[in-house]
Amino acid sequence: MYLTPQHILLAGATGLTGEHLLDRLLSEPTVSRVLAPSRRPLAEHSHLENPVGELATLLPRLQGRVDIAFCCLGTTIKQAGSESAFHAVDHDLVVAFAARARELGARHLVVISAIDAAPDASLFYSRVKGEMEQSLRAQQWPQLTLARPSLLLGNRPEPRLAEQLAGPLSRLIPGKYHGIEAHHLARALWRLALEEQDGVRVVESDELRRLGK
Repeated sequence: MYLTPQHILLAGATGLTGEHLLDRLLSEPTVSRVLAPSRRPLAEHSHLENPVGELATLLPRLQGRVDIAFCCLGTTIKQAGSESAFHAVDHDLVVAFAARARELGARHLVVISAIDAAPDASLFYSRVKGEMEQSLRAQQWPQLTLARPSLLLGNRPEPRLAEQLAGPLSRLIPGKYHGIEAHHLARALWRLALEEQDGVRVVESDELRRLGK
């Protein structure tokens, strides 16, 4: 069964996947409003509301009905500056965003996590993503979709050296570890948002690639 969401809340609209997702949302005839807070201004659009500032500061000020929330937030330890700063974004800010989306009436949260996310993972990055998933599950969403993409492929405004080096190799790896194009991920997220399936759904990268093509 498919829904026709009209009011969308989007975090991470200036990121690699978020930019593609925003373009798709604004082109969908069923979407009448996209509320997309961001640190830098987005291009104007008649269906876009774009509060500008730090997300943590903006969250309490967000208003209006929301049907579905998308969370495309994410950083790296290098960008954040420390493990604690990384945790503050990829766990704390994501969980705070989700809680505010729920307060605004959203019944479905679609969030980008990461491949091999697990709260007991030995790799710090995967462990934080797993803890984030665990915290979102505890919020007891009517519908929660956890997307676990492999390495994201695409042109970032600020290239990440590790992704540039690993990108060509990731295209050769089969299964869920095969790299995924950001625009394919954005398309998959939208398709997943339209599905009505109560409870928690975990979508691995190979399925995301299939849904996004």
